[in-house]
Amino acid sequence: MNTLKHACPPEAEGQKTEFAETGRGGAGPALPGDRIRAEKLREIDLFVLDLDGTFYLGDRPIDGALDFVNYVRESGKKILFFTNNSSRSPKVYMERLAGMGCPINRDQIMTSGDVTIAYLKENDPGKSVYLVGTPALEESFRQEGICLWDPEEDRTGPREAGVTASRPDIVVVGFDTTLTYRKLERACTYIREGAVFLATHLDINCPTEYGFMPDCGAFCAAITLSTGVEPKYLGKPFKETVDMVLLHTGVSRERVAFVGDRLYTDVAVGVNHGAKGFLVLSGETKQEDIKNSQVKPDEVYGSLGEMKCLLCGESWDHSR
Repeated sequence: MNTLKHACPPEAEGQKTEFAETGRGGAGPALPGDRIRAEKLREIDLFVLDLDGTFYLGDRPIDGALDFVNYVRESGKKILFFTNNSSRSPKVYMERLAGMGCPINRDQIMTSGDVTIAYLKENDPGKSVYLVGTPALEESFRQEGICLWDPEEDRTGPREAGVTASRPDIVVVGFDTTLTYRKLERACTYIREGAVFLATHLDINCPTEYGFMPDCGAFCAAITLSTGVEPKYLGKPFKETVDMVLLHTGVSRERVAFVGDRLYTDVAVGVNHGAKGFLVLSGETKQEDIKNSQVKPDEVYGSLGEMKCLLCGESWDHSR
């Protein structure tokens, strides 16, 4: 991993630099609010970073993102990656980040699938679940002891513990890149028959290098239109996610910042539940979207790269 111990001017050690007066390392007139924006970052002990559109796009890290992570780690603060994308296992994300020069351990990655598993274990232990998800998500559920409903099994015999004869107790919908019409039909049927409807997250689209692809929220919209039933969403921006992060890290709520490119998930999870919500403009949300949003970020940054430069007092090239 790259080290950045000598990349920042003395202000990182608490000394005053030219940045404190000019805002951009002496490169020109201060941009309004730069010192305030930097101070907001210095108040944070844990940065909970989104992945798609925040740390990387496709198979490459966004410019400056790795520098930010390295600097935060060296400064003694904590990083936790949290993605609403439940199509992959935490192990896959760990391997992907390592391939980008950002190795992490299992304690530093959390997904909406993890939050959903924790919710089921706490609130519905032993209940049967029909999962609309990828094989990776299915494996995560099985490893954690969730009772997955297999519609192909013979239900004519004696009932098993936690399993009804006709349908599962719960339908969980994730970001299923293996979605079929048969899965969609079964989910709607079970929900109409009384199964509880849960969803790992509410993201409507998933950003890619080439645009966007339909995400969990889009699938759930189709199911809701068919059944008239709204799901209980987990993941960002809901309270269960914040509670799990605080329990997992031990950091006090007011010293946590959720950082991401979406107002309605990444930012909202922080500002709605007593933590901070920082928006980066490297993914889905653009500056002009903020004025029409009910969710207002605590601060807006161009990217993780700009955040690192503000912390260091370095000049950030906004054409990057």
